[in-house]
Amino acid sequence: MSKKSNSRKFQALLRLVLLVGVIVFSNLISSFWFTRFDLTSDKRFTLSEASKKLVGNLKDIVYVKVYLQGDFSPAFSRLSNSTRELLDELRTYSKGNLEYEFIDPSAAPNEEDRKKLYAQLYQKGIQPTTIEERDNEGMTRKYIFPGAVINFSNEEIGVQLLKNQLGTPPEMMLNNSIQNLEYEICNGIKKVTNPLKPKVAFLSGNAELNDTALFDITTTLKSSYQVERVTINETLNSLKGFKALVIAKPDSAFSEKDKFIIDQYIMDGGKVLWMIDPIQACMDSMNGKGETIGLARDLKIEDMLFRYGVRLNYDLVQDLVSGVIPVVTGYVGNQPKTELMPWYYFPIMTPYANHPIVRNLNSIKSEFVSTIDTISVEGVRKTVLLSTSKYGRVQPAPVRISLGIMQFKPNPAMFPNSNMTTAVLLEGNFTSVFKNRIPPEIANNKDIGFAELSKPTQMVVVSDGDIIKNEIQKGNPVALGYDKYTKTVYGNKAFVENIIDYFCDESGLMAVRKKEYKLRLLDPTIIEKKKNQIQIVNTGLPVLLILLLGFVKHVARKRKYIS
Repeated sequence: MSKKSNSRKFQALLRLVLLVGVIVFSNLISSFWFTRFDLTSDKRFTLSEASKKLVGNLKDIVYVKVYLQGDFSPAFSRLSNSTRELLDELRTYSKGNLEYEFIDPSAAPNEEDRKKLYAQLYQKGIQPTTIEERDNEGMTRKYIFPGAVINFSNEEIGVQLLKNQLGTPPEMMLNNSIQNLEYEICNGIKKVTNPLKPKVAFLSGNAELNDTALFDITTTLKSSYQVERVTINETLNSLKGFKALVIAKPDSAFSEKDKFIIDQYIMDGGKVLWMIDPIQACMDSMNGKGETIGLARDLKIEDMLFRYGVRLNYDLVQDLVSGVIPVVTGYVGNQPKTELMPWYYFPIMTPYANHPIVRNLNSIKSEFVSTIDTISVEGVRKTVLLSTSKYGRVQPAPVRISLGIMQFKPNPAMFPNSNMTTAVLLEGNFTSVFKNRIPPEIANNKDIGFAELSKPTQMVVVSDGDIIKNEIQKGNPVALGYDKYTKTVYGNKAFVENIIDYFCDESGLMAVRKKEYKLRLLDPTIIEKKKNQIQIVNTGLPVLLILLLGFVKHVARKRKYIS
């Protein structure tokens, strides 16, 4: 055997030993130090630090049941696969405390069991979805429950994974849902594993919405928060211990003492969701007459909101993008004929802001909404969360509201006001409205602890209290945001939930909702036109490249060993 042949064998053996050594060393290092590399431009496979910390601190098994198993279209398979990839990533950081399974809810052996499971999922807040998709053979319908149920100990919570958005193409809607997967699942894990639920107060005492009108939102929030109805009744510490305060459509004026207590609650870092109707108007007052008058509602809180940075205007918005109501358009014999017609006083507002509260949120249904002006206040940042469409107009109070406006075809030129603000987030250090207004004996009383400047805090002001109100059908409350005329579920509940979550989030998890994946869609026109060319290139070119590489390798080896 030649020296040259021995040298080649020695080099080959050395390379093998080095390769085995590198593999063993890499595995040894990886057992002590874990890392992954995300080479995507939008970092879609990189978990946030808040998510890693959340699952890394789990003390026991969290079990996730995902109802995205079955014969889906490629689009929904992508959502299912993305969910699986995310759960795999979370499980890697959970130290073995996260497990999951995928379930096909339609795979039950009989119809009774399927209906029972469907009812259970619906009760947990997972809305069924019928998706219509167009292909070369026509339209196809898919009926699925795109959600998950997260279990921990004796607690469980339902999570909706598919986020419906009116007027959004299915591809974009799915992409937005995939963007929100990390937040939705991690937020569900946080809520179900948090032993100390923050306290949220719903204010009573000023003719706010009652328990029936707030049934759906309070029931939903109770899975994550301690929810209580609170009456201030001029009691100084009545709001102590509450993380957030919801003021839902008050109908009577606030006393100065109650205003002082709310103001000092804010100064101490309390968060407030103001859902205020500046104009008194409702559909019930139109029964029989077909018209009513909208009058200004004096709640005595204008000075507070102005000092904090907003002004609620005494007006009503009309918007061409609006909800519908049934209207009698004629008679067939002695039976009235009704049609659903747009009612411009019920704007449908689609959020476009890039803020975590409203990002990728479905449209919001409103009733008799007013405009909001922002005021320049030092130390306070303002973010517009909701606004009207580009076809709107404003009517100052007193407003004559009449069904007669639906007799005429709308002229867009008569709706010149665009993007009028209806909901604003205020953040920063607020100045007390009682600064320089109270006597020294109160300002200097240590038991009262009066503060002129707040700790860093937030509040949201919405110029429509009906956004948080659920409807009543046959004596029972229905889902918040449900429109009984169009059978559409709007994003009202998610809007309120997101606000409360934003107020109470100390983990930084809400920032995950700002994650954005770029949607790179193929042009369907080009695909249809050059279908054969694309198929040939995608199937034939890789084969040709492999053959070419094999030929080059063969030639190289032949030259090397012949010489």
